[in-house]
Amino acid sequence: TAWAAFAHQDLPFDSLVERLRESGLSAQDVEPRVMFNVINTPRAPLQFDELAVEYQALPWEATQFDMSMAVYTHGVASLVVDYSTELLEHASIEALARLYLLGLERALADPARTLDSLWATPESQLLTIARWNSTCAPLPQVSTVAELLERQRHNSAIALSDCRGTALRYPRLWDAVDDLSRILRARGVGRGSIVGIGLHRSVEMVVAQLAVLRVGAAYVPLDPEFPAARLRAIIEDAQPVLLLTAEDLQPRWAETEVPQLVPAPAGQPCAPSADISPKSAGERAARAEDPAYLIYTSGSTGKPKGVLVSHRAVVNFLVSMASRPGMGPGDTLVAVTTLGFDIAVLELLLGLHVGARVCIASRDQATDPLALQACLRDSRATMMQATPATWQMLLDAGWQPPRVFKALVGGETLHPDLARALGERCGEVWNLYGPTETTVWSTCWKVEVEAEPRRVSIGTPIANTQVHVLDPQGRVCPIGFSGEIHIGGEGVAIGYHRRPELDRAAFLPDAQPGDPARRMYRTGDRGRWRHDGLLEHQGRLDSQIKLRGHRIEAAEIESCLLDDPSVNDAVVALREDVNGDRRLVAYVVPRPGQRPQPGTLREVLRRKLPDYMVPQHVEILAQLPRLPNGKIDRTALPRPSEPPEDRGDELRGAAEVVLARIWSEHLGVPQIRRDDNFFDLGGHSLLANRVAVAFEAATGQRIALRRLIHETLAQIAMDVETGSGTITPDAAQPLHSRMRRASWWQGLRRRLGDR
Repeated sequence: TAWAAFAHQDLPFDSLVERLRESGLSAQDVEPRVMFNVINTPRAPLQFDELAVEYQALPWEATQFDMSMAVYTHGVASLVVDYSTELLEHASIEALARLYLLGLERALADPARTLDSLWATPESQLLTIARWNSTCAPLPQVSTVAELLERQRHNSAIALSDCRGTALRYPRLWDAVDDLSRILRARGVGRGSIVGIGLHRSVEMVVAQLAVLRVGAAYVPLDPEFPAARLRAIIEDAQPVLLLTAEDLQPRWAETEVPQLVPAPAGQPCAPSADISPKSAGERAARAEDPAYLIYTSGSTGKPKGVLVSHRAVVNFLVSMASRPGMGPGDTLVAVTTLGFDIAVLELLLGLHVGARVCIASRDQATDPLALQACLRDSRATMMQATPATWQMLLDAGWQPPRVFKALVGGETLHPDLARALGERCGEVWNLYGPTETTVWSTCWKVEVEAEPRRVSIGTPIANTQVHVLDPQGRVCPIGFSGEIHIGGEGVAIGYHRRPELDRAAFLPDAQPGDPARRMYRTGDRGRWRHDGLLEHQGRLDSQIKLRGHRIEAAEIESCLLDDPSVNDAVVALREDVNGDRRLVAYVVPRPGQRPQPGTLREVLRRKLPDYMVPQHVEILAQLPRLPNGKIDRTALPRPSEPPEDRGDELRGAAEVVLARIWSEHLGVPQIRRDDNFFDLGGHSLLANRVAVAFEAATGQRIALRRLIHETLAQIAMDVETGSGTITPDAAQPLHSRMRRASWWQGLRRRLGDR
C-alpha cells in the first residue's frame, strides 16, 4: 500500500485538499484529523570541540492537525503529542499518552495478548471512577410514594393551585385524596392494578395521581391532546381497570371499553355512600418494588412502549432532588409539563414532598411565552423545570426573573449560549440528565457561568445511582475516553410493560461488582467521564432523536408512513440547516404509479402521532441514498426543498402583509400565500411561539398558538383586521430590529425600576 501511494507523491497534499474542497466536499470529509508517525531516521552525531550537544524540542505555536502523535526512536527516545487546545484538554492528552505507553508495556510483557486487551483501563482509574460513583445515601423508612408525601398532611401551607383559581392547602388536599381513594378501593382498585388518568391540567389531576398511588395501584397518563389512534394503542397495551377523566372528555374515550370515573371537583367532599366504605388495605397495599406509574415513550418497533417505574425508585428520586438541586418549604414551582412526560414527576411531587407550593400552568399558559411570564410573575415562582426549548422561548420574549430564581433544565442538550443566558438572569441554573428507564433524572450539575464552559456537563450521579461508561465489549472506558453510558442503582426501572425481549436488550447485569441481582440500563447515549470528575453527554449512538425535550424513535414515524399504500420506502431524520432551528424531515419513496402529496402524508401522521412527532417537511425522492453495504446514507439526504418562488395570490391588507413577513423571516420561505398554513410550511412549536411574540409586538394582538396549527394566514389575519388591535406604523420595519429595540427598552425600564 505504501509503495502504491508513492506513485502520487508529486502531487502536494495541500493542492489535493484544495481541489477536493472545490468539488463540494467539506474539510471534515477530505482532511485527516489525526496523524501518527514514527520518526526512525538515524541522526548523524554532531561533535564540536569542547561543546556538549543536546537535542531540544522546539515549541509550536499552532498544530497542523487536531492531534498528532510522533514516536522518535533515535537520539533521545521520546513520544511527542501536538494537539489543538480549542478541541482537547491537556489532561486528556496526557492520559492518552500514558495509556499508549501502558499498552506497549503490556505487549512486551505478554506478546500473546490480543490488541483490544492492551489498553484496558488502569486499576488506579477504576478506583477513581468507583469513588465518583460512591453515592450511597439513606432513604426514609417508607414503602410507597404516598407514604413519603403524606408526611406533609398537617402542613397549613398552600400545596396546589391552578390557573382556574383553585387552591388547596395540604390538609384539604389529603382529604380529597382520601375521598377518591375510598371510591377506588370500592371499585376493587389496589396493588397490581393500572389506572388511566385522562384529565386536564388541574388540581384534580394531581389528586387523581396521588389517590392511585395511595391505594397501591400504578397510574398511566393519557394525554387528551394525543391522537385517538395513539391513545387506543396505549390503552390496549396498558389494559387499565379504570379511567379517571373529566365530564367534557368522556366522548374522547367512547371507543374504549374501560370503565370511566369522573372525580368530584377538588375541594368538594364526596357524598357518603355505601359504595365508598374504606376497606383495610392488607395485602392490597403496595410495596416498595411495586410499580408506581407506567409511562409510554416512542418505540423503535413502530409502537409506543411502556416503562414501569417502582415506588422505591420514585422515593429515591424525590429525596435526592430535595437535596440537590434542592427545594424547600418557601419555594413555589410552576409546573408546565404534561403528565405523560416523566419529568412531571418532579414538578408535581417534589414540592409536595418538601412542603412547598406547586402552581399548575394550563396547557395554553405552558406553550405561550407571554402567558407563562405572567404565570411566573403572578405566582411569585422561585423555581421552574423545563426543556431548553421552553427556556429559549421565555428568553426570546424578554423574560427577566427575580435573582433568587432557580432554573432546572433537562430533556435535551443544553447549549453553552443558553446556559450563559440563563445564568446571567437566574440565581441558579441546573442541567439535568436521565432517561425514562432510570426514573426521570440520574445526574445533575450546577452550571458555573463564570467558567464559560465549552461543553456543558451533565454533572454527577444523584443519590444511590451509578454511571458506567463502557466500550462495545462492556469494559469500563478510561477517564476522558468516550463510550456508551449505562446507569445503575435505585432508579433503574422495573422494565418494559409486557416486552421481555426489550428488557433483555436494555437492562443488563450491573457493571459494579457486588450484588449479582443488580441491573443497569443501557442508554444508547455516548458520553465520557472528564478528568474533573464530571460527566459529559456526546449525543446518541443510534438514530433515536431528542427534539424539544421529547424522545422520538424515527422508526415509529417511518412505520406509520409505510402503512400508507402510496409509500414504498421512508426514512426520517433530524436536520439543523439553520443554527438553532432543528426540524424533523421525512424522506419518502413512492410506490410505482403513485404520487403521494406531502400535505396528505402529514395529515395521515397527525391522526396517528402526537404533534411533536409529525415531521415539518416531507420530501418525495426517487430513491433513498445508500452506502455500498445497503444501509441508508443519512449524510447524503438532501436539504428540504424550498417552495417555488411564484406562490400565487397577492396578500390583502396590512395584517396579512405583517404576518406573512414574520412567517417568511422565521421559516426561511421567500413568499407566503394567503392560504398557507404555518406548520405545513415547516413550522414547529418553538417557531410558533416566536411568531406569536413577534406578531403581538407588531400589531398589539395575540395569536392563539392552536390557530397556527389549523388555520391559514388569511383566516388569522382576518380576525386582526376586525379585532381591537391595530397595525403599528413601524410594523413594516425588519422584525429583528424591532425586537432588539423592544428588548433593550424593556431591559432599561427594569433596571431603572430596580433602582
